[in-house]
Amino acid sequence: MNAKTPLLAFLLTAPLALLARADNGLPPSVGGGASATIETSQEAPVERTVAELPSGPTEDQTTAAKLVYGLLSDSRYAYRPQPLDDVLSAQMYERYLEALDGGKQFFTASDIARFDRYELLLDDAIRSGELEPAYAMFATYRQRVNERVEHARALLKQDIFDFTGDGRYHYDREDAPWPADTAELDELWTQSVRNDWLRLKLAGKNPDKIRETLDKRYANLAENVAELEGQDVFQTFLNSYAGVIDPHTSYFTPRSAENFNLSMSLSLEGIGAVLQKQDDMVAIREIVPGGPADKTMILAPGDRVVAVGQDTSGPMEDVIGWRIDNVVEKIRGPKGSKVRLDVVPAEAGLDSEPVRVVITRDKVRLEDQAAKSEIMTIPGAGEAEKRIGVIELPGFYLDFEGRRQNRPDYASATRDVARLLGELREQDVDGVVLDLRNNGGGSLNEAIELTGLFVDQGPVVQVRESGGRVSVEGDADTGVAWDGPLAVLVNRGSASASEIFAGAIQDYGRGLVIGENTFGKGTVQNLVDLDRWPANEEERFGQVKLTVAQFFRVSGGSTQNKGVVPDISFPASVDATEFGESTYDNALPWTKIAEVPHIRYGNFAPLLPKLESRHDRRIADDLEFQWWKEDVARFREEADREWVSLNEAERRSEREANEARRKQRQEIREKLGLAPDPLALAMSDDGLTANERDILEDTAREKAAEDRPDPLLRESAAILADAVRLLDDDRALSAQVLPASTRAGHWAD
Repeated sequence: MNAKTPLLAFLLTAPLALLARADNGLPPSVGGGASATIETSQEAPVERTVAELPSGPTEDQTTAAKLVYGLLSDSRYAYRPQPLDDVLSAQMYERYLEALDGGKQFFTASDIARFDRYELLLDDAIRSGELEPAYAMFATYRQRVNERVEHARALLKQDIFDFTGDGRYHYDREDAPWPADTAELDELWTQSVRNDWLRLKLAGKNPDKIRETLDKRYANLAENVAELEGQDVFQTFLNSYAGVIDPHTSYFTPRSAENFNLSMSLSLEGIGAVLQKQDDMVAIREIVPGGPADKTMILAPGDRVVAVGQDTSGPMEDVIGWRIDNVVEKIRGPKGSKVRLDVVPAEAGLDSEPVRVVITRDKVRLEDQAAKSEIMTIPGAGEAEKRIGVIELPGFYLDFEGRRQNRPDYASATRDVARLLGELREQDVDGVVLDLRNNGGGSLNEAIELTGLFVDQGPVVQVRESGGRVSVEGDADTGVAWDGPLAVLVNRGSASASEIFAGAIQDYGRGLVIGENTFGKGTVQNLVDLDRWPANEEERFGQVKLTVAQFFRVSGGSTQNKGVVPDISFPASVDATEFGESTYDNALPWTKIAEVPHIRYGNFAPLLPKLESRHDRRIADDLEFQWWKEDVARFREEADREWVSLNEAERRSEREANEARRKQRQEIREKLGLAPDPLALAMSDDGLTANERDILEDTAREKAAEDRPDPLLRESAAILADAVRLLDDDRALSAQVLPASTRAGHWAD
């Protein structure tokens, strides 16, 4: 790590979920085939006091803005510093508008014309800390949301729900012009409301129930915007600046920074319950096994928290109608302290007498986000079956503070994977697949140390700083945790630290990389604590996740934009033009530096044609794999359309075809003795959003999704089993693939 680079260790983006999720950001627009608004469900919307927004920032926010400016414009810190001028101001303006109304469903062209006077003033606002333009634009946004919600709720009382025509709802408005006037907005929202109504109608809801559900949904949109505070506006606006610098630089308020750090450490001190907003309350979605809440033997999913008190005698605070992050802040606390909760059980009415529960807080490990393993038995056509161990790694997590204090139980992706490898070795597996699909990254140090579990000393990654200095980071420990056959499974969601690891395994010839082309994020971020310069005793200014370097493979190539190309490719599940580093207009370009010397454990080029041939023959007869390909193609075709029909007969026909397809597949599974798909019967569109469903039903859906057949994982294990058999049986091929100096202990005897 460069001594100039402040704090912690190099970080790579790690989208790990928190134990208690708080919806802090500005809510997305309503409408669409799968509406993503922040909703709750309740008998009658509760009138909430609109958060008083100042016309400008607080003193601390003024200071924070200036500190962020100092970081992002200084080459001693930022990898690609940019002057804060009118050119940058115009880009900030576009990003802030996108953050407020990316779907172009609230502002009109006249609003934008009025905002245009701020376009070249935002740079001055950041430098001076006088951020009144940001608050002024947000005030209009809040007003427009209220107007749209009022209009949408009024539409529910009108006779607009005839679905016999050829109307369409165009839900993708990213490239659409701003609505010319209120009349055009009214038409847009009419189509959106009609689509929401039609979805519920197709799901079997009667008109009264549809009207009730949508009225709550729209009312809650306005109420969620009303809850937003000055810190939310400030964070969103500063991120319009940070995002201009590069796609992975961002600003966190003190609260957001705490949540990010908790997600990286995979642990927190609290009660061990996943919370979500439901009705006008915070409800328990999930109980962490073995955690303090679990030990009460009282709390259960679906229970609603109505009041919180500290210790054994502090006053009980009514938290009905509170923002979820404010409730979470009250419930969290240091290990050993007590918290009292007044809870209405899931099966009881909202007017029931609450149950009081006293819980002693403790350290809680987020095990559902940690590495886990299983063993797959792969049969062979006339060949001995192979047992392949699979390790799923959701992120490269690390408890930085626990490691610094040398706590024996600190969370570490490498330590967890090493333990799982030991367990798999004891069970005599023939090979290991490391599943990094949708692993967005995490700690760079963990990526390096994880590589060291499979490679005996040597460089892992090259890091180039802003001044051009290149350092080589590698594994210095002798020995490996697993020297047998290895494959790495990746997809487009595998990013950053995942790409460092997969690239190193590929460059060393240590294992096969299987799947899709990866995301293409080849930059390194550092968390910078803005309170370090004033040396504050309390958190006031927040943190910046700052791009400080670019990493390169030991072979010299960058993963930036291009990602890691697999040795054996699966069909792309997502269009590279829609998701990945290359979709960002300000992403760094691909480049290459000099290679660093490293061992080549193997050269799989002679083996790949044989593996491809076996793979192609197998998947041709693999119904699950073919069904997956069909579903991907259908999904991409529908996504490319960017609209849905508002003709009921047409939509019903599509729905019935989808349900018939799922039913037919289930019957085929039963006939052939294949594992059933637990999600098949739960996949029908119920027209609801997650927070409108019964919590137990929604979590059951999630569990079904986790348990459904995974043809890609199984095929990856089969490919690795093929490689083991081929190298075991063909000594001439083995000699080509695995040099004699490295063959012992790796893949073959």
